[in-house]
Amino acid sequence: MTNPKPVYLLAGGRGSSNEVLFKAVFNEISRPDPLIAYVGAANRDDKGFFKFMGAEIAKAGKCRLHHVILSTKKADPDKTRDILHLADAVFMSGGDVEAGMEILKSKNMLNLFGALYGEGKVFFGASAGSIMLGREWIRWEDPDDESTAELFPCMDIAPLICDTHAEEDGWEELKAALNLKPENTAGYGIPSGACLRVHHNGDLEALGGQVVKYLKEGQGVNKIDALLPVRI
Repeated sequence: MTNPKPVYLLAGGRGSSNEVLFKAVFNEISRPDPLIAYVGAANRDDKGFFKFMGAEIAKAGKCRLHHVILSTKKADPDKTRDILHLADAVFMSGGDVEAGMEILKSKNMLNLFGALYGEGKVFFGASAGSIMLGREWIRWEDPDDESTAELFPCMDIAPLICDTHAEEDGWEELKAALNLKPENTAGYGIPSGACLRVHHNGDLEALGGQVVKYLKEGQGVNKIDALLPVRI
């Protein structure tokens, strides 16, 4: 790896906090009018998602946002790869984590994303896109049967498990995922309006609000700490 940049995992949502967090990403790019590749695999390249998130990102500064299509019949993986190579940053949009990962896998994109990160490309995501940038996530073969829970791999750009804007349900899915992991595995809950900045050396910083930390201990998962937000 040449010079990997921090990964920005946003919870997403609406409001002024988004603008502040996206400005932090723009500062990481350190280039005027950057080209940002928007990956909407998690929402099957829904135009409404793209319009909303494009407007949110544009509030932070002048940029060129290019929607790289992967999930429709018109998708051209070769064109997508060309755009990703040219882009200054890659944004992973929200939607459904498992569906998004299936599309990326089916299009053989995962190795490319890893290579681009290693070359110093800035990666950031929101909601399900942030979870996809992490190491793995949880699914149930039968939603009514807890014993069918299993983990599936994600992009592993940010080598950790996280969940986003699930503070109202007590981070139940995050805790369920950690229950399937070895002792002392940590996971992070990123509440609405906040962001977790993940450095390549393993350092973590909360932006825009506290990020809660859970740890697998014995037969349970316990909240052990919170990362306090740094100034940006």
